[in-house]
Amino acid sequence: MIPESYISALKDGNVVAFPTETVYGLGASVWNEEAVKKIFELKGRPSDNPLIVHVSDLTQLRELASNVPDIANTLAKAFWPGPLTLILPKTDRVPDLVTAGLDTVALRMPDHPLAIALIRSVGPLVAPSANISGRPSPTSSKHVRDDFGDRIPVLDGGDTQLGLESTVLDLSGAQPLILRPGAIGPEEIRERTGIKVIYDDSDSDLKPRSPGQKYTHYKPKANISYGPVDGFRDDTLYLMQSGDSSSENIISYNGDLKTLSQELYRRFREADQLGYKNLHIDTIEDYKATFPSLYKALMNRIRKASG
Repeated sequence: MIPESYISALKDGNVVAFPTETVYGLGASVWNEEAVKKIFELKGRPSDNPLIVHVSDLTQLRELASNVPDIANTLAKAFWPGPLTLILPKTDRVPDLVTAGLDTVALRMPDHPLAIALIRSVGPLVAPSANISGRPSPTSSKHVRDDFGDRIPVLDGGDTQLGLESTVLDLSGAQPLILRPGAIGPEEIRERTGIKVIYDDSDSDLKPRSPGQKYTHYKPKANISYGPVDGFRDDTLYLMQSGDSSSENIISYNGDLKTLSQELYRRFREADQLGYKNLHIDTIEDYKATFPSLYKALMNRIRKASG
């Protein structure tokens, strides 16, 4: 049950932070341009960075997309609700501010009961990550408050389940393209639907079609580095894949990329809070074949966070 105050705030054109299974989102009604502007202002988000619209059912999908091909229906049936965003041609009703002037719109159905209940009560919500632009995405209500204080209401749903943003799949062209990797990768898509998709890891697009393509993202104040570890320093927080984690600045995941993915942004924020100058992530190459989707997603976030 969603407290009425959150529903009223959104209907009145205000911004509300809410949980999804990936990260916390900064929500506003997709139909209210003034509310959407508030999100850009709060985050300090560049206006050419499009937003993802969150829906609670396929009826809302068809209000936002002018063409929903069979492939989109197949993918939605297989993966929604879940961490898969689909880019489709937009209807004229969708404000250009939401899509950064593009003729496409990014859509997904979050897998979180509070998010779904909120969207059913208010309608489709734009919801970029609830953090200052460029900073690590929030995976708890505390992270949202750390960035925004009491400037916005936060619907507390505890820690998020996945910890990394959704996979973004562009269906607007001849070939389905993953523009931002997430927990759902080409392997899962092909296995469950028979659909072959390509991962486009280029960031050369001057007009990004997806969040996460163009700018430095997810970055803490600590310097981020990646690779094999050769000695340890007191001014560095280490995220190791194996080994002794008895020291305060050494955290071992023992090859568990799921937990690393869930905790990555929390560790980024902890490094700053604890005063570490650097954060080093041990190589995850050994787990590339075991966790192909998470490997791609983690490497994307690490690369973006290191600038």
